[in-house]
Amino acid sequence: MSFGFLGIQMGFALQNGNASRILQNFGADVHELSWFWLVAPLTGMIVQPIIGYYSDRTWNRLGRRKPYFLAGTIICCIALVVLPNSGSWFTAKSALLIGAGMLMLMDASINVAMEPFRALVADNLPDSQRTYGFTIQTFLIGVGAVVGSWLPWFLNTYCGVSNEAAPNEAPDNVIYSFYIGAAVFIITILITILKTREYPPAEYEAIHGKPEESHVGLSQIFKDFAKMPTTMRQLGLVQFFTWFALFSMWVFTTPALVSHVFQIPVDANGHPIDAAAAAAASEAGDWVGILFGIYNGVSAIYALLLPTIAKQLGRKRTHVISLLAGGIGLISIFFIHDKQTLILPMIGIGIAWASILAMPYAILAGSIPAGKMGVYMGIFNFFITLPQIINGIVGGPIVKHLYGGQAIYAIVLGGIFMICAAICMLYVKENNNIRVS
Repeated sequence: MSFGFLGIQMGFALQNGNASRILQNFGADVHELSWFWLVAPLTGMIVQPIIGYYSDRTWNRLGRRKPYFLAGTIICCIALVVLPNSGSWFTAKSALLIGAGMLMLMDASINVAMEPFRALVADNLPDSQRTYGFTIQTFLIGVGAVVGSWLPWFLNTYCGVSNEAAPNEAPDNVIYSFYIGAAVFIITILITILKTREYPPAEYEAIHGKPEESHVGLSQIFKDFAKMPTTMRQLGLVQFFTWFALFSMWVFTTPALVSHVFQIPVDANGHPIDAAAAAAASEAGDWVGILFGIYNGVSAIYALLLPTIAKQLGRKRTHVISLLAGGIGLISIFFIHDKQTLILPMIGIGIAWASILAMPYAILAGSIPAGKMGVYMGIFNFFITLPQIINGIVGGPIVKHLYGGQAIYAIVLGGIFMICAAICMLYVKENNNIRVS
């Protein structure tokens, strides 16, 4: 049921680990990176509630949620092929714009595929199995992310594929990684589509009850937003701080490590000052992929322990502890100047990431009416995309004008925000009728 998430996350990991690097190769300055990433959460904010709304009301030969998996996969695979090749196929300014457009298209299509997967687990499993179901999803996310994050490094180290790029182009190891990611994405999604059964409408209603009557139309999304459950509102603040921090990590880790940890000489806009510095920055970019793979690998392992930990401590306390580990990990990067030692913060970040992908959804699912599972899962995405949008608008100018181009301080602020998320989580009220298992 969740196998397709392995492919989704492989594509997502390739995007997270390499998009900033690709856009900088196309000419983007370090303080502009957050603006290019801004289009992704903007499209997610619009797309996911609409997809959730219509997936609640869809039933055809493919099923309820599966048509959206397939459509999102096809679009994302196209973007995975075009993005790293934009520099070769288009001129300098056009390459940057096309690359940013493909980043937007990739994230929008991942959103189309991702949230119906969340709703599918909630549709098919009783509450007593949801923590386990979302945990399995998190494990597969971790596996896919490790492969996606490490693939460019693997192709360079063991297959001899070059990791150096000509001006206005992406390295060959990144380009081929995106091709492989597209192939894995579509294969894993097809396995889920072909092997998973969804409950037809009559059987679904017999299990979950008849959905409440509501006006049919997109205006209903706004009405549902106004009537969201209290637990969802409280989790929203937790998600805001959490995803502000994650956005900073994904956008600024590479330039932060290049200048602060590896101390590679760069100009005021974050570009290497000469050919030797550019080669060193490419090596640093590959190491960021390794680090991202490590935190995703830790996430996959920790995900297997989450049901047991949540049963002993409760979902809320489990998430609090995990977020604290992530916040401490992000802040500690500031004090490290050795690439091997950077593995230690990734452990804390991986613990947080596993919990972020499972606990909020397991808590949320028990407070949502069954007939509105898709639309509320989509609306919940507001609390993921809004902090990324705010960070995307203000993050670049803050790095340029307040931090003097030093992206490492954006990582530290992300750690502080993740600790704030842990504090807010203490005040979330779970449904007392929900049994943890």
